[in-house]
Parts: sequence; C-alpha cells; structure tokens
Amino acid sequence: MKIGAIVPQGWTGEYDGWETPAAWQRTVEVAQQADRLGFESIWLYDHFHTVPEPTDEITFESFTTLSALAALTSRVRLGHVVICTSFRNPALTAKMISTMDAISDGRMILGIGAGWKRDEWLAYGYGFPETKERLAILADHLPIIDAMLRGDRSDHATVEGKHASVRNARNVPKPIQQPRVPVMVGGNGPNVTWRLAARYADELNVDGMSPREVAEALPVIRSRCEEIGRDPATLAVSVHVWKSDAAPTGAPRVELLSAYRELGVSRVIALIEAATTSDEALEQYRDDALAAGADLADLAPA
Repeated sequence: MKIGAIVPQGWTGEYDGWETPAAWQRTVEVAQQADRLGFESIWLYDHFHTVPEPTDEITFESFTTLSALAALTSRVRLGHVVICTSFRNPALTAKMISTMDAISDGRMILGIGAGWKRDEWLAYGYGFPETKERLAILADHLPIIDAMLRGDRSDHATVEGKHASVRNARNVPKPIQQPRVPVMVGGNGPNVTWRLAARYADELNVDGMSPREVAEALPVIRSRCEEIGRDPATLAVSVHVWKSDAAPTGAPRVELLSAYRELGVSRVIALIEAATTSDEALEQYRDDALAAGADLADLAPA
C-alpha cells in the first residue's frame, strides 16, 4: 500500500490569517519534505472556496500549484484528489495534464470527479446542475480525455458527446507516461461513478470510507468490472482519509492504516493538517505508515 500526502493549500482553513508569501513558502516546504521522506505521492484539492463555508482566506488553485510543485520536486508523483471536471473543457484538461507530465518527467496522475461544492460553482458562474447531469458530464469527459492522452503525435481525437465533443483535436506533446497518464476516478456512487471507473480508470478513489465500509464496497466494485468483462484486479482502489481520521498519531493511526492495507487498498491519501506548522507531523505520519506495513521509498532521513 502506497502513501500520499495532501499538501496544504488553504482549502480546509489551514492558512486562515496567513500572508500569501508565507503560505506559498509552506506549501513548497511540505511538498519537498514529502519528497525527501519517501512518500509515494503528493496531492491537492481542486476547489476555489474554503470549506465548509466560503471565507476570505487563501485557497491556492490546484493546476498552477501542482505545476510549480512538479518543477520543485524530483521523485514524488503528483495529482488532484480530485478535479471537478466541469470547471474545465476536458480537452484543455488533457492538454494541461500532458504538459504537466512533461514538467514532472512523467510523474502526473489525473484524479477526476463530478464535483459537488455548490457555493463555488455558483460564485464562479458554472451554474449547478443536478447530480444526474454532473455525472453525465463526467461520463462525456472521460472518453475525450482518454482519447487526447493516448497515441502518438499524429493521432487526433474525435469524440462526440452530449455535453462535450472534440473534432480532430491535436494534443502534442503527448504525456511521457504511456499508454497515458494514469486516471483516478473519485467518488462513492456505486451505480454511476464506480461503473465509470471500471470503464475508464486505472484507479477508483473512495472518499472518507472506513475500513469496514471499504470491505463492504469491494464486492460491488469488483462486480462493476465484471459487468464489462474487465479483470477486477486491474482496477486499483484507494482511499481519501478525512483529516480528522488521519490526525490521531501512533497506535490508532497505525491500526487504521493496517486495516486498509489488509483489505488490499492500493493507496491512502490524507491531509495531515498539523504539517502546516510542524515539520515533525509529516515525519510522524511517515513512521506510522511504515509501522503499518505501507510502502515508502527507501531514502535517507531528511
């Protein structure tokens, strides 16, 4: 089981009261520390407003931040947990991810979902379609992104959909990673989201599920693959652990991580909020993950 660290960006209020230069410096420091400590990946949320209510506090935009962190790190993989696909044209998303894969020398992961935070949708002028329509948009975007990311430079993408289409769309450079940048679909919906993951994703990321809930979900996830003749073993299942669940250190966190590992979870992704102000917090998370049997890079201590 791999371990990913969500880098502070302000969305959960961790930068309330901070000045922008100091907050940015800390974002960079935590990303670089995760790189040095052997974490497999670093992640950002894709949000514009703070949670749960919007406040006038820092929330760094995800694509520009990850692009900068790709150039400022050397080993960790980088991704979103997860993008709201409706915020961007899907062909543009694929173009940006391909460029970011070049910047990072092949370390990008595309985490993608339907989106949910109503206040920022409305504030930024996207409207807020019903859940069914947001999922239908995701279903249209995924084959476009897949077509844009695959193939060689002479392959042009043409995909027709109700909510989005591309016609003879060029995407050069292609990603360094082939056959494409790994795609991680995020969401807990067994009827639509998990079927989309089975059809288009390399990984399904479930949000805030306890080990018991993951154990109950796994047979359903496997069945979604079997419905389309896919080997369930080829769809990795990862977990986004909410910050409150990741906060207890020592034995409780080791027990939690061990339970996920024993279920076959491929990756745990968590925001360690204390890392915003403490270098020791990420070190302790690394130590607890190792005690739980997680896979971390064998690097010298920072």
